[in-house]
Amino acid sequence: MSTLLQRDMNHKECIKCCGKQEIILDTNNGECICNNCGTVIEDKLDFTDMEIRYNSIKYPCSNIIIGMPSLVQPDKGLSTLISDNNSDAYGTLLDTKQISKIRRLRKLDKMCFNHGGKYRNLKNAFHLLRIVKDKLSLNENIIEKSAYYYRKSLNLGLIKGRSIKEFIVACVYIVCRQTNLPHSIIEIAKAVNANHVFAGKCYRLLLRQLSISLPLLDPLVYLTKIANNAQISKKSLQRAIEMYSAMKENPVLCGKEPAALAMAVLYGACLETREKISQTKIAKAGNMSIGTLRNRLIDVQSLFVYLPNNRKYT
Repeated sequence: MSTLLQRDMNHKECIKCCGKQEIILDTNNGECICNNCGTVIEDKLDFTDMEIRYNSIKYPCSNIIIGMPSLVQPDKGLSTLISDNNSDAYGTLLDTKQISKIRRLRKLDKMCFNHGGKYRNLKNAFHLLRIVKDKLSLNENIIEKSAYYYRKSLNLGLIKGRSIKEFIVACVYIVCRQTNLPHSIIEIAKAVNANHVFAGKCYRLLLRQLSISLPLLDPLVYLTKIANNAQISKKSLQRAIEMYSAMKENPVLCGKEPAALAMAVLYGACLETREKISQTKIAKAGNMSIGTLRNRLIDVQSLFVYLPNNRKYT
């Protein structure tokens, strides 16, 4: 625990002792305790966030994030900070000889670390990764795992001669598949204006080189997303879930695209509940073509023969 944080805790007062007493910090339980009477003055403290806040106050001009190590930072947040102030820890100004040594250290640190090719690559890649996080509202765990895969591919030399954008899209898509998030590779590529065809090639390359095995996607994950995008009623959505639960074990649907199958089930549920909706609207909500929707609809209608055979393709 830093001296600055300890000094702040010492300003707290114990009500029972009626005055300022020495405060003990219990980092394991997140409590500050009075050393005189043992009263818990404050609990449920997050000392990590407090350290980051105090360091940001101490070094307001620094662009280095001080806190827990993170793979999303090019230096993992572990780089040494050389202060711009020409003074020591006690605030005493340094003499001319010491100032020249400090300037030389700053120059060497800038030349050896910040201008490396790998550092620049990671800096550009993680900037794109933050853009994907903001546009798709991804959580921090997905971003950390994506950065882990990108670092592994960079160490293996897979990115040499290839685009950084497409590799970022491929890494994020792999993590979304592992966590069953309904984000297609086209949707992720649009977030950073990348080519989804080349991103698919990078995705398959990563699967081979890193020996990643992905679970099969469940169309049930896409049902709610497509229903919300197409503004389908809850009654039709609930019927679509019931229909998929009844047909998911059928071998006719093996190998079919999960998103396309979800669109077909939703459209079949809308036909059954007599909800008026066009195939164009559902296809647009699922980022698929109308032809793909019609092909999967034939499979669904073969299992549910009582569905009306609607030929009005609008």
